[in-house]
Amino acid sequence: MPPGRGAPQPRQELRFCRSADGTRIAYARHGSGPPLVIATCWLSHLQHDWQSPVWRHFLADLGEFATVIRYDERGHGLSDWDVEDFGLEARIADIEAVVDDAGLDRFALMAMSQGGPPSIAYAARHPERISRLIFYGSYAAALRDPSPEDLELDETFERLIKVGWARPDSTFRRVFTSMMIPGASEEQMRWLDELQRVCTSPRNALDARRQRKRANVVDLLPRLDFPTLVLHSRDDRMNPFSDSRFLASAIAGARLVVLESANHILLGDEPAWPVFRDEVAAFLAPDRAPSAVPAAVDAASVLSPRELDVLRLAAEGQDNAAIARSLTLSVRTVERHLHNTYAKLGIQGKAARAAAVARLLSRA
Repeated sequence: MPPGRGAPQPRQELRFCRSADGTRIAYARHGSGPPLVIATCWLSHLQHDWQSPVWRHFLADLGEFATVIRYDERGHGLSDWDVEDFGLEARIADIEAVVDDAGLDRFALMAMSQGGPPSIAYAARHPERISRLIFYGSYAAALRDPSPEDLELDETFERLIKVGWARPDSTFRRVFTSMMIPGASEEQMRWLDELQRVCTSPRNALDARRQRKRANVVDLLPRLDFPTLVLHSRDDRMNPFSDSRFLASAIAGARLVVLESANHILLGDEPAWPVFRDEVAAFLAPDRAPSAVPAAVDAASVLSPRELDVLRLAAEGQDNAAIARSLTLSVRTVERHLHNTYAKLGIQGKAARAAAVARLLSRA
């Protein structure tokens, strides 16, 4: 019996919503803690993933410190398969539909692999909804500066999908498996071989791949103004490490974490996995529920220097526009600093600004 098949599945809520074009998108929620929305990779199935020795540790460990909201991409898993449009706008609309149906006001967003472009575009359009961004083995453009060899290799992959995706034997799918998890056991590779077959049709796999290649949101990166964590395996064979290096250099203040692995999907028994898990847990800590923050927490002890600057000017009676001018910031950046301040101090509601100022002045 493959690992995980007999293990009890953690409780998850499985729901469906409609995207802007009517496509039914399946999403699930599990775990506890601050909300973390995962713009998932194409290789997902909301039910089968829990039985997988390749994915199960990822879901279980993240659920220990976050409320994880993940979804199957259109044309994949439990979402509708009868889909023609796999374009960027449709994928952005899918994120919008999921977070609205889930009732999320503000959340952390993790872009996995090809989830990068729709996540970047969503964050640029809805900055008030995003508390922080995480990129995992991802990119802003699939073929940013392709060489002739890159294009030839891509055409070869398309031919493999056409002739081998649906075959009972896994000979052709094993090519993709070997690139995603070269350090896996034979048993883990067989799981990923099979997941490719059951998570989508050959037509959807090919059409989605072709349309994803057109997505390029590089020009949006300078607009992102959130705490950002970028994680990538140094020897990733699916998406080159240079993609994440570019992301981290183009997003102001982003931090890059190099994972010492060749696996595109980190496996639970490799040293890079606890590094990934601990980095994400620490990064999400400021988003913890207000109830977890002591009522009498000292503002100066938990706020960053910039957050304190913003709060001090708010205490002087300046509005957001005036604070922005004083600190040479955008109004949106001031709003983000205030939102982070409220979260760290465990304050919410219409009186949050006044309560935060009172907290600051009480310690003066």
